[in-house]
Amino acid sequence: MGNTTLKRLFALSRAKKRLLQVSYDCMAIIFCFWMSMALRLDGIGTTIEVRQWLVLISVLPITIFTSIYLGLYRAIIRYMADKAARTIVVVCGISALSMFITSHLLELGVPRSVPGIYFALVLIATAGSRFLMRSLYMRNTSNERDPVVVYGAGEPGRMVVQALTQSRTYRPGIVIDPTGALHNRDMNGVPIMSPNRAADFIAKRNFSSGIVAMYGDAAEAIRKAGQFLSDCGLEVRVMPALDDLVAGSARVSEFRRITIEELLGREPVAAIPTLMKKTVRGKSVMITGAGGSIGSELCRQILSHDPKKLVLLEISEFALYQIHEELISQLTEGRGGVEIIPVLGSSADKELLRRVIADHQVNTLLHAAAYKHVPLVESNVAQGAQNNILSTIVASQVAGELGVDTFTLVSSDKAVRPTNVMGATKRVAELAMLEISKSYGRTRYCAVRFGNVLGSSGSVIPKFEQQIRSGGPITITDPEIIRYFMTGKEAAQLVLQASAMSDGGEIFLLDMGKPVKIIDLARTMAKLHRKHTYVEGAEKTLENSIAIRFTGLRPGEKLYEELLVTSQSEATDHPRIMKEADAHREMHSISQKKIEQLEKIIRQGDDSEIRKLLSELPIDYNQQ
Repeated sequence: MGNTTLKRLFALSRAKKRLLQVSYDCMAIIFCFWMSMALRLDGIGTTIEVRQWLVLISVLPITIFTSIYLGLYRAIIRYMADKAARTIVVVCGISALSMFITSHLLELGVPRSVPGIYFALVLIATAGSRFLMRSLYMRNTSNERDPVVVYGAGEPGRMVVQALTQSRTYRPGIVIDPTGALHNRDMNGVPIMSPNRAADFIAKRNFSSGIVAMYGDAAEAIRKAGQFLSDCGLEVRVMPALDDLVAGSARVSEFRRITIEELLGREPVAAIPTLMKKTVRGKSVMITGAGGSIGSELCRQILSHDPKKLVLLEISEFALYQIHEELISQLTEGRGGVEIIPVLGSSADKELLRRVIADHQVNTLLHAAAYKHVPLVESNVAQGAQNNILSTIVASQVAGELGVDTFTLVSSDKAVRPTNVMGATKRVAELAMLEISKSYGRTRYCAVRFGNVLGSSGSVIPKFEQQIRSGGPITITDPEIIRYFMTGKEAAQLVLQASAMSDGGEIFLLDMGKPVKIIDLARTMAKLHRKHTYVEGAEKTLENSIAIRFTGLRPGEKLYEELLVTSQSEATDHPRIMKEADAHREMHSISQKKIEQLEKIIRQGDDSEIRKLLSELPIDYNQQ
């Protein structure tokens, strides 16, 4: 059968294909009955009596009706799998049984062993024809489908290979077993290779994409697999998360591009349920800056732990609208008892805070409102100080006055030995909060300090993504600059758990993992887009390359960030949460008088006076 004939056959309408299957099955039943009688009696030349042929009067309609009833003709041949095979066995069994019963009741003279022989023959004819056509279809379309590398030889790998085998667009080319234990074997006819051999094989073949066949909770394994495939010059995709597969909200064949967050990620430490719920469950919780990167993720995490109320304070109307709509949509999925209150306004507005906290009897206040983009705050000192310092002072005081149980300031690693206004304002906010905490014994105050959140509005990742899509260049301030990164989900979970551990007056530090060199981050992101990189000014040696331009450190920018003011830290009950040991040292404190002076100068809005005051405070501020 030629390729042209096969293509025409496969292009027939579903109705015509079903008619062909019914016609074939009828002929196969007649042929298999004749063959069964010949094998049982005198061979090919045997004569079958007319009355024996009458058995087919019942066998044919019963077999075809059963096939229709069990959906055999609805099964798409290229998707034939275990269920269809079982259906064929049942249909053939019923067909043989009907032959035996009809012959016995009507005394048609069909030997009792013939139905058994017939069952075997009709099973081969029915199943064999369908799987033969499936094989011909796959072979005929093989050259038209792009070969794909599957990384992972476990159960997820088997599922991906099966999905690709049935795909119209892709086909499995090779399977990579990272352990090497299954090297030189095959999976559904697809060769399994070790990573070393696979790298050479990929380099010599026409592969364009690879799929990480691992469940979503294996973050470190996914990172290594994605890095390997990316280094091989492949577009990297991942299979859906196991939870989505189980819930039915995704199919194995729905692959998505791997994200830079996954390539930078690390194995998650399971959140401690008691800590996650302690300051949230059944309580009225308020988040300032609720529409920001960390604020919105805090909202999501809090909502999943059944608060009584969730109060969202946000100065940006659009950001408030977005997070409110998102949270409301989650309520329809089983959390209808939570009251979500959107509040538009500034956290530096004392009267607004008093009214909102009192009206909703807030138990837990998470202060995430802040300006964090270093160059912008450097150019807008008064606004940066108002949002980062004044709002913290106001929120801390009001929380204490109204008896809020827990107040948590979301801080930054840039607060440590700051070289810019943004970092200086966050350090002042920490110390002002600690001083205010001394006046309100009922409220537990703490700060949580960490680095960059992956994909946040101030992160370099969205910027690099846009630059790569537009053809470059990718701009980096310095080839040696490094930063700590953490996913928003992990950061929010750790903030909530640190808050729950507070006894009052602590500065908690989150374990940020290994620092990332920004130039390596840029190169990795370029690889995800299947692009090479070169430093601007150097010779472009490879096609499909994008330039990296170094622009110089910006005002106040460091090559690296720190989490500790000193080298002293103490462990906590959580492996990724520490606390600063010298949070109350007198050399790092701000008096109530200084706080009042701060408020006055910040409200006046004089940039130079604010800079002067920041340089006089005990925060190790080193202007650059």
